[in-house]
Amino acid sequence: MTEAPTPPPGPKPEQKYYGEKQNEKEQEKSEEKRGDEKWRRDPLGSMIWAGILIWAGLVLLAENLGWLSGIRRGLAGLPNFNEQNLEEWSFILMGVGILLWIEAIIRVAVPAYRRPVTGTVIFGALLFAGGLGGAVNWTILGPAILIAIGILLLLQSVLRRS
Repeated sequence: MTEAPTPPPGPKPEQKYYGEKQNEKEQEKSEEKRGDEKWRRDPLGSMIWAGILIWAGLVLLAENLGWLSGIRRGLAGLPNFNEQNLEEWSFILMGVGILLWIEAIIRVAVPAYRRPVTGTVIFGALLFAGGLGGAVNWTILGPAILIAIGILLLLQSVLRRS
């Protein structure tokens, strides 16, 4: 006769309790990672993306209705400005840059939405500058943007230490 193997002993009561608590913690973490939970914690990002899409649609609609040509003529009076190089995508890029700057300002001003904003500000500046493209004389504007980015990085470094 062969003996049947004895089953391993069951978990001790304290181990069972620990395992249940661990499972609950893991379940809470997985729920936090869901997209809708992230949106509830930071709706600002979703609002900015919605604003970007609305802005792009409005600019394309204005171009199709012929309204942008009037805006271009109005900008023609600015010094060192070439309105012929300003297309609808230029307006879209400049608007997206401005929306990203607005997001950065809100993130700095409202503690609930606070996050690092340096990358957002720089990306907004690059999009805005890209939108201006060949419409502006870059001999002054280009260095001014580099100086502004440098000052931003310097201020961030100084404020972070204090």
